[in-house]
Amino acid sequence: MTDLRDGAVLRPARPGDEEGILACIQALADYEREPDAVDNTTAMLTETLFGDDPRAFAFVVAGPDGEIRAIAIWFLTYSTWTGRHGIWLEDLYVHEQYRANGYGVALLSALAAECLERGYSRLEWTVLDWNEPAIGFYRALGAEAMDEWTTRRVTGDALEALAARG
Repeated sequence: MTDLRDGAVLRPARPGDEEGILACIQALADYEREPDAVDNTTAMLTETLFGDDPRAFAFVVAGPDGEIRAIAIWFLTYSTWTGRHGIWLEDLYVHEQYRANGYGVALLSALAAECLERGYSRLEWTVLDWNEPAIGFYRALGAEAMDEWTTRRVTGDALEALAARG
């Protein structure tokens, strides 16, 4: 647990945080112009983050009253080239009224420390190409753009069709 400004703390997510985490996920979807894209629920978060075999993890910044002010949701990756795991940051979000308090830097720093502590070789994430404030923030922290790589995704009907090809 790390103490931050205004009595806030950065800590691993724990049961009871699901509602605040989901509020951050929805706020991020709204910011990314996809307000109707979130199908997640607090029950799904409970199972994902705190079930018998969690596959995703989260750090939160919580205020003195327990309010979730910021999140970093992540999972493990694996590099065949390095032979080691890494961390994929799925979502980083700080509620607007709490920005400029160092929460984003603290969350990314905690993830970097997690990588080093576990012997992981990479911390990676994506950012929307129009999100200049985030791009500038990440650049200032030393994050390099992987311009030669393009993310691909298969979902919905295309996912079903691909599965049926086997």
